[in-house]
Amino acid sequence: MSRIDDLIADLCPGGVEFRPLGDLVTYEQPTKYLVESTAYSDDFSTPVLTAGQTFILGYTDESDGIYEADPSSPVIIFDDFTTAFRWVDFPFKAKSSAMKMLTPHSSDIEFKFIYYAMLCIGFVPSDHARHWISQYSKFRVPVPPLEVQRAIVEVLDTFTELEAELEAELEAELEARRRQYAYYRQFLLDQIDAEPAPLGSLGTWQGGLTPSRSNSAYWDGGTIRWLASMDVSDEDADDIRGRITQLALDETSLRLLQRPFVAVVMRSNILRRRLPVGLVEVESTVNQDVRALVAGDGVSARYVYQALRADSERIRAACVRTDGSMAAVDTKRFMGWTIPLPPIEVQERLADELAHFDQLVNDISIGLPAEISARRRQYEHYRDRLLTFPEKLSA
Repeated sequence: MSRIDDLIADLCPGGVEFRPLGDLVTYEQPTKYLVESTAYSDDFSTPVLTAGQTFILGYTDESDGIYEADPSSPVIIFDDFTTAFRWVDFPFKAKSSAMKMLTPHSSDIEFKFIYYAMLCIGFVPSDHARHWISQYSKFRVPVPPLEVQRAIVEVLDTFTELEAELEAELEAELEARRRQYAYYRQFLLDQIDAEPAPLGSLGTWQGGLTPSRSNSAYWDGGTIRWLASMDVSDEDADDIRGRITQLALDETSLRLLQRPFVAVVMRSNILRRRLPVGLVEVESTVNQDVRALVAGDGVSARYVYQALRADSERIRAACVRTDGSMAAVDTKRFMGWTIPLPPIEVQERLADELAHFDQLVNDISIGLPAEISARRRQYEHYRDRLLTFPEKLSA
């Protein structure tokens, strides 16, 4: 970092100015860039983006309303609800009306520097509201001289490229181990000599709903978990972001489900690619896109979770409808799907064995996932150091 240190010493020895993000970038609503049809196909060329973890939802053949980003005129797409954001330098269409397109307000700013500065903010929203205007745009970030900004971007871009190459190698190894685990899980379940039971007979399947967004008393200050489809993960379904109030529970048909229960996404375009299944080990309610199984007598929720994960692709092929604007599971077919149901003690033994193997593959503190996590923390520490400046005192 000696070159950057030298630049800082020469150009801003007394600190740097801090300015609100809203002064540095301007935003555009995504209305004219929204995709009309979700009939995505890998045969099409234009990606449809979300600012969240999925990023590319699919590809469309729509030719109107494309946001023409490129390396010379990039954009930051920002989710107004979750505050997730992504750097985009290629043409795309948008999925969510809650997205904002951020571009530099003037030419005296190195736009990629602002992107890296935003990565250091670490804001986690606590309510389901739009955040750019009310909060995020008011966060102040350092604005050193342009030459310093460009030097930092050059270093971080290089570091990011090297980090991506190393992570790709680790991710490939991790994926190979996950495939090995999936094969092992399927092998164990296929050896079970037991009468098959339809999913609908395994206990009580409970649906949910979304309390009215217009009634703030249902959301503000809420402490009761509310599981949405985006929170259902094969690895961990306990990281539930949504919260509702006791009033929402009292005045709607929502039910608080006792742990553990199995959650299955029944309506979402993610079903075009996979069937998310989660084991929820905390009390929670669910929304209308999720069905939750509270296991009956003689049924282990942990075992059903493993069986559904093993069968997920076959269930998706047989039960998911993709002919509408939103993919959905055919409930009748799904409830009729059968899994082998051995005695409860066998179910628990298999669930324990598979959970242990699953932990070896996915636990953040063990093996390859830990190595990936450590590399990400190393990068974040390095980035944060580069972007830490003393603030210039007012004259």
